[in-house]
Amino acid sequence: MKLASDSETLAEKKALILYVLQKVNEPISNDALLKLIISIDNMNYFYFQQFLLDLLENNYIIKNENTLYELTEEGQKALELVKDLIPGITTFKVDNTFKEKLGEIQNEVAITTDYIPLSQDQYNVECKITENNQTLFKIELYAGSHEQAKKIADNWKKNAEEIYPEILNIITKQAEN
Repeated sequence: MKLASDSETLAEKKALILYVLQKVNEPISNDALLKLIISIDNMNYFYFQQFLLDLLENNYIIKNENTLYELTEEGQKALELVKDLIPGITTFKVDNTFKEKLGEIQNEVAITTDYIPLSQDQYNVECKITENNQTLFKIELYAGSHEQAKKIADNWKKNAEEIYPEILNIITKQAEN
């Protein structure tokens, strides 16, 4: 897929994201939206992220405090103008196979982690568990190096199912006299 010089293809892919958000009709996580798009169209992950960024910058979509994406009024208007760019077979796929896939994705428990550089040697690591687009658990940690941030992130991804209950147990434990 050569997107750099094909503005119609760029517009088509962005229109597809807007169309899917319209069909979802509720806030959706980045991971869930990506899975839906990939189930419909063989879109590259990096292009998908760039398209989302472009749509955010143009206020066609917003990202709420729970990092869930939603279609804005401007996005709805833009979609009406460019909806015809989406191939008929693609809209057919969205309209007919979409509900089943959306149900599967929304019921998944998502374990996510991000680390954001604060400076060259300081990172903020966010570890999160979501289910049905609701945040069940979220913790932010400081890491003093890229290696430490990566280690925290990798450990959370692999072991969140053991770590979370331990943290919950410690936090809810009655104080001993």
